[in-house]
Amino acid sequence: MTVHLDIEGRVAVLTLDRPEALNALDVPTLRVLRQHLGEIRDRAGIHVAVLTGSGTRAFCAGADLKGAPAPASYPEAMFHAPEAAAERGLYIRLMDLSGLQCAKPLIAAINGHCLGAGLEIALQCDLRIASTQASFGLPEVRVGSVPAVSGLHRLLKAVPSAHAMQMVLTGERIGAEAASRIGLVSETVAPDRLLDRALALASQIAANAPLAVQAVRKLARQTAHLSEADAQDLTELYWGALRDTEDRTEGRQAFAEKRAPRFVGR
Repeated sequence: MTVHLDIEGRVAVLTLDRPEALNALDVPTLRVLRQHLGEIRDRAGIHVAVLTGSGTRAFCAGADLKGAPAPASYPEAMFHAPEAAAERGLYIRLMDLSGLQCAKPLIAAINGHCLGAGLEIALQCDLRIASTQASFGLPEVRVGSVPAVSGLHRLLKAVPSAHAMQMVLTGERIGAEAASRIGLVSETVAPDRLLDRALALASQIAANAPLAVQAVRKLARQTAHLSEADAQDLTELYWGALRDTEDRTEGRQAFAEKRAPRFVGR
């Protein structure tokens, strides 16, 4: 199996496991990744997931195409759903995870090269932490292409535009220190502490009220392009949806009683 799913309590760990290819993404790997993410989405007992790569050399070095020609023209593929489009060579559809509609937070634990499609996958995660040995880049212009899975769009949201445009126009890589400085990752840790730190963050998130966590995640994505007034209207709807839940009542009571809350996701 090219992607392993391990479940530790309320936290799932997804590991890209193609070390011989620097954990690059081929179509079978993308299918397994999406299958596991669907399982995480649908299992009530899982609250948070961590995505990482096997070994220390790479989180994911990008798409693994091996120069294979597309079996169909772009017009023949473009009007199909992701699976059928991928069969016709439009594999980038499988790299866009938004269609899976997973509302649970995803943490990228980046342990080496995070390049091309690998960075585009990491940019779709809610949190990114990195090993001090990690490197990042969108080198597509160097091979006559563009970041095909909204990589530029998401990078421009993640970091100041001057840094994003320099990375994309030059195709150059940056190290973990630079990635932390510009805000591409929230923190860097020693390689041997990376997964432990990711799991600690995941456990901290998983201890919170699950409906509230999912609401915050959806709000962050749904309000980014809105005016302040429209963002407030949507925020109020989410607040109202959560106001009378059992978890909000329990959270307020636990706070008053100075004890840890016992959330049930209702």
